[in-house]
Amino acid sequence: MSQPTRILLSLVAGLIGGILVARASAGAAEIGILIAQPVGTAWLNALQMTVIPLVVSLLVTAVASTAEAASAGKLASRTIAFTLVLLTINVTVSALVTPLILDAVPIPGEAAQALRAALVGVPAVQAPPAIADLFAATIPTNVFAAASNGALLSLIVFTLVFAFALTRIEAGGRAQVVALFAAIRDAMLVVVGWVLWLAPVGVFALAFLVGARAGSAAFGALVHYIATISVIGIVVTIVAYVIAAAAARVPIARFARAALPAQAFAVSTQSSLATLPAMLKAVTEMGVPRAASGVTLPLGVAMFRATQPAMNMAIAIYIGRWFGVEVPVAAIAAGVLAGVVTSLGSISLPSQITFFASVAPIASALGVPLAPLGLLIAVETIPDIFRTLGNVTSNLALTAVVTRDQPGEAPAGRPA
Repeated sequence: MSQPTRILLSLVAGLIGGILVARASAGAAEIGILIAQPVGTAWLNALQMTVIPLVVSLLVTAVASTAEAASAGKLASRTIAFTLVLLTINVTVSALVTPLILDAVPIPGEAAQALRAALVGVPAVQAPPAIADLFAATIPTNVFAAASNGALLSLIVFTLVFAFALTRIEAGGRAQVVALFAAIRDAMLVVVGWVLWLAPVGVFALAFLVGARAGSAAFGALVHYIATISVIGIVVTIVAYVIAAAAARVPIARFARAALPAQAFAVSTQSSLATLPAMLKAVTEMGVPRAASGVTLPLGVAMFRATQPAMNMAIAIYIGRWFGVEVPVAAIAAGVLAGVVTSLGSISLPSQITFFASVAPIASALGVPLAPLGLLIAVETIPDIFRTLGNVTSNLALTAVVTRDQPGEAPAGRPA
């Protein structure tokens, strides 16, 4: 049984256990809550403690590898440039579409209220700045204070400045610093692995609390959440078709036929890296020269997770609606920036590994609480299918766009 399956089963068992105990005896439920509360809180704290060192180390090493890739040639530079553009498009579309979905199909009111009551002790978050103060708020006066206060956007800005400054120093010193942060990154991934190994216990405790306090309404709310976030993954996939047709001049029918086998493999494996051979075959069928796709596609798979900022933005907006947080335009803009930047630090790991570290910066920028993430990570298995589907389809579109002017056999539907 895979770890995501264990986590999901722990969520279901905790919810059902909390509901049954609460219905059987109020006194027994209170005792269970007294036991589960510190266990769930401790596990959630363990998740949160990994965020800052993991985000900082991922960004430093990502900027270093991106700069190295960009220096490798024009094709690599074009890939990186288009990656940033497509990431920005996807997260912006998500920021616009998610509120529309929640307006059309709102979170069940009773369930949302019950879940808010169940997650007692959620700490207050700092109110996001007004649009006039956004720029000043992103520049930290004290980077250590920013880290201790959880001001992740300010910390990200400093880390980017520091990482780009590293690219300007002599190669020996740069290599030493990058190696240090790479070691920190690897060590933190080990810590995250340990925390997720304990996830069935932590998720069971959190789910028991929710089940005992919110009752069966919790199931309806979680199903609504899964459906909403999965729809954003489908939207990103559709955007990839549009980009392939408009920017790469590949007819949608041609693109769809070539992409279908890779998409099927992506859904079954939930891994973009494992789908790479099928993706290379797909772009060849589109007419992309092998010499070009051999550079662009592996680079895209390594650094382009198209659905990550988009679906993570949707998660943060969903939590905001859940807890009644008014998110101003300035906070959305900050969330878009945080989503694009942190996605560059992603590596080819299951989303459960990087879930908390990649959502937390966006949630912090929007001013929404992080505590619900400990519960939502348990149902990430289902949205992860749509994450991988969107990532693979977007990488195919990216490759078609970047290589459209490369010499070789022209894809059907575009001029030679």
